[in-house]
Amino acid sequence: MIDAIIAAIRPLDEAAMQAARNRQDILTKPTRALGRLEDLSIQLAGITRRCPPPVPHRKAVLVFAGDHGVTAQGVSAYPKEVTGQMVLNFLGGGAAINVLARQAGARVVVVDAGVASELPAAAGLIDGKIAFGTADMSVGPAMTREQAAAALELGARVAQAEIDAGLDLLACGEMGIGNTTPASAIVSAITGTSVEIVTGPGTGVDADGMRRKAALITKALLVNEPDPTDGLDMLAKVGGFEIGAIAGAMLAAAAHGVPVVVDGFISGSAALIAATLCPLAKQYMIAGHQSTEPGHVAAMGRLGLTPLIDMRMRLGEGTGAVLAMHLVDASARIINEMATFESAGVSNR
Repeated sequence: MIDAIIAAIRPLDEAAMQAARNRQDILTKPTRALGRLEDLSIQLAGITRRCPPPVPHRKAVLVFAGDHGVTAQGVSAYPKEVTGQMVLNFLGGGAAINVLARQAGARVVVVDAGVASELPAAAGLIDGKIAFGTADMSVGPAMTREQAAAALELGARVAQAEIDAGLDLLACGEMGIGNTTPASAIVSAITGTSVEIVTGPGTGVDADGMRRKAALITKALLVNEPDPTDGLDMLAKVGGFEIGAIAGAMLAAAAHGVPVVVDGFISGSAALIAATLCPLAKQYMIAGHQSTEPGHVAAMGRLGLTPLIDMRMRLGEGTGAVLAMHLVDASARIINEMATFESAGVSNR
């Protein structure tokens, strides 16, 4: 399934992008006066293969949840039970992502990719549980290669269902106590940045906790020796079920010409997995926000993405990506709705 999705991903449509550049030059404003909003509209034209690109009308944030065996080593300030509890909070509409998604007009789709407890059946919850959490990556692979492929396929299936229903702007969020640990391992291995630089506080561990966390990540990379050129191997050795699902969703969106707003550090590590599997997928990504997790800078640098906003956030859940959806909307509306010099009767330069 993933091979077929990757094969369907094409370069952005250069003709549509050039048409968007030309249109931006005749709108009633000085050349390049709207800066990155113009760049974003041109990228949207290339992604959707249309000029002007359509204004997004059906937006969704897919929130994938999964637990991590490495939490047994004390890498998080919160117990792993919080993952399942927060899933119920998402379903009840009480989390930050619910609030911000309502403001942005985006649906919240919650997926159990591998929570380490039985969750009650509930309206709005997709049961895609691959296992009851990953294994402890500090002593061996986090999952089998087959489980890693299943995580990618889960995300792709969920995204595909939304695309079939008309989705035209995607964000992916996550919930998983301890997941900054696998994210740091992925970012360090793929970017070649030292573990100490990419390891941050996560849920709020102190300086001693960060040193222990970095040592554990270093051990995991030595024990598992993940191949930084093989996204599936990287995911299996030191990843997470929710990270794999996000990567799969990103690939599916790219295959169908749907723009993907990348959230923070965890989603950034998933984007690295997706881009390792298919470098063209990067062209469909829009960096939503700059996380305060230190490894996010390395991830965005490797992807060649510049975040749209910096609100000093590190919550995850998709919150930064959903905030940035307002700017994606604005860029599409500008190129669609703004008058040209000719149509407005305004003298050009």
